[in-house]
Parts: sequence; C-alpha cells; structure tokens
Amino acid sequence: MDLQQQALSLSFDAYSSLVSLTDLDTELIERFFTRVNSRGRVTLADDSRTNLVKLKLIRDGKITFAAELLFGAPDCAIRIGRFKSEATIIDDNVVRAPLLLAVEEALTFIKKHVNLSYHFDGSLERKERWQYPMEALRELLLNAVVHRDYKSPSDIVIKIFDDRIVFTNPGKLYGKLRIEDLQRNDYVSSIRNRLLAEAFFLMGDIERYGTGFVRIREALSLYPEIEFKVEEIGDFFKAELRQIGSVTPPITPHVAPHLTPHVTPHVEKLLLLCDKPAGREELQVDLGIKDRKYFYETYLRPALKTGLLALTIPEKPRSKLQKYQLTEAGRQWLIARVKSE
Repeated sequence: MDLQQQALSLSFDAYSSLVSLTDLDTELIERFFTRVNSRGRVTLADDSRTNLVKLKLIRDGKITFAAELLFGAPDCAIRIGRFKSEATIIDDNVVRAPLLLAVEEALTFIKKHVNLSYHFDGSLERKERWQYPMEALRELLLNAVVHRDYKSPSDIVIKIFDDRIVFTNPGKLYGKLRIEDLQRNDYVSSIRNRLLAEAFFLMGDIERYGTGFVRIREALSLYPEIEFKVEEIGDFFKAELRQIGSVTPPITPHVAPHLTPHVTPHVEKLLLLCDKPAGREELQVDLGIKDRKYFYETYLRPALKTGLLALTIPEKPRSKLQKYQLTEAGRQWLIARVKSE
C-alpha cells in the first residue's frame, strides 16, 4: 500500500473515510479554523465545508481519513504509563480523542509525571527547569501522532520511568528516510500523512517540515545529562530520552548552588524574622507595618518569589492558621548572611 500511495502521490490520510460531516465535532472544527487564522499561514473565511475542501480535508465530496482523525472519533489511541519498573505501573491513561484534543491531553499527562525544579538567576522571577526539555517532548509526541502508520491496529505507547521516557509508534520511517539521516540537520523528511502534517503546520505546532529532530537536538543542547536515541524495532519507530547523569530532584522550589536570588532590603528584614514559623499579623507587628496590602506587596510576595520563604500550609494559602517559614535554601541563605556579618 505504501508503494502504491507514493506512486499515486497520495498519502493514506487523503483516502475517503466512512464518516460524514455530521459525524465530526463542529465546535472543534471552528476552533481549528480560529487557530489556523491566528497563525496567518492561510486564511479560512468561508463556511466549514468550503474551508475543509480548501484544505483537502474533504476530497471528491467525501470526508478524508485525516478529517476523521482530527475532528471525529478515530479508532486509535495514545497509551501513556508512569512506570516504576518494566513490570510495575504507577499510573496510566488511554487517550481516545480527536487528534486536536489528544495531543494536549497526552502532554498534560506527561507533565504530571516528569519532575519540575526551579532556580533563580539573580532576578525576582524564578526559572523553571523540567526534567526533560518540554519542546523536545512536544516534538516527539507530535512526531508520533503525525507520522504513525494509521493502517496498523497498534497504538502509540509512551512509557515514563524515573530516568527515561520512551515514545513508540507503529510505522517505520517512511519512504527513503533512514535512522542515520535523522542525525543530520539537512535531512529531507518523507511524510506518510501529508494532510495531518499540513493541519498541524497551519496551526503552528509544526514549524517547518523536516526540522523536528533538529529542534529536538537544539532543545537538548541545554540538557547535557540527557541522551537521545532513536531506532526502528520491527514495524515500530522508537525514540528515547534517558538521563545519563543524576536524576532531576522532585518538584521543590530551590536555589541552585551557584545562583543567588535577588534579596531586597525589605525582603531581608522579613527573612531575618522567619528563623521559625510566624504568622502574617505577627510579622507585621515585628516590622511595625499596619497596612496589610503594603506588607504583602513590598515584603511577603517578593520573599515568596525568591523561594527562600514558603507557606506552612501550601494547599490552603488563605488558611487562618497559615504561617511562613524559611525553606532549606532560605536557611542556607540565613547561615551565609550571619557568617558574613
């Protein structure tokens, strides 16, 4: 079939589906048009059917398989699991949804199960650092969704372990593309599902054909502790991000050893009062401040943003029992502050 498609210059997703326009999610179609128009790569100003014809999602008066995948109820899924070991699964999700929704749902699950840490670069704003670069994870997810072989009954499978995340999708590399080609920045992409690729391109999720793996490597350039490997196993394509250094710590606000947060004189005064947990009213009295809003804007909020101060009841920030205490980084800051005197 693949050879026949290439000979006819027709991708599999361009073939007619058995569904009709009324079987598709009209609200989702309109959201798609809005996203496409916002990117400005093409203008879709007509009625839904005319727009879909313009994008070749309706061909010869019939709904294409691409349209069913994007806006309908496709008979395929993304299976995602969080594993402690190959035999021990902690959490899992089977995403069965139109592809426009499935990508975001799958990415949300992934974010739930990869670590996020924080550091400060001298400004008041804390910087996020995911366990893996989010740009690379999104590219790998989109690659699996756009380039998988939809003739196969198998699903996309994503496995998240403590030290690695693995994406596997049915379908080897398409056309003449080979694994070694992906290592070069000038590789020429062969597209199995052209209409799907075009749809995600028009929405801005794919920047340019044949650059996905280039962007993955660029994102990984800031993650020297991550090893990236791709391979073909039977009729499947597999991509793996593995930590070859230490595992990223759990989600905890912290200050990297070589970075010092910016501490204003007001924040410093507050932190010096928090060597033990203290409530808002107590701190305002100690600082001689009567205006609650002024205290919050000038002292408390900036102190919390440094990551040196934290809530004792973070799940209930407005609790009457709420107090504020130094974090581990805050205690280290206090020790250094005392030593410097």
